[in-house]
Amino acid sequence: MLMSSKNKVARLHYLANNFRVLTAGDHVVCAVTGQAIALEELRYWSVIKQEPYVNAEASTRAALTKG
Repeated sequence: MLMSSKNKVARLHYLANNFRVLTAGDHVVCAVTGQAIALEELRYWSVIKQEPYVNAEASTRAALTKG
C-alpha cells in the first residue's frame, strides 16, 4: 500500500537556495506564526535556525529575536 503524504508535516533540511525533504509531507509549520505552509509556497526559511517562515514579515520577526 502506498503511503500518502497529504495533510502530513514534512521534515526538511534548509539550504541556502533550496531545501531537501527528509520526511515526506505536503507542508511545514511556520516557526513564528504556527501557520501551515504548503511546500510549493515555501519561500522563506533560516539556514542557521533550520526553520520555515510563512512570509517576509515572519522571517524578519524571527531574525530580530534571539535564539
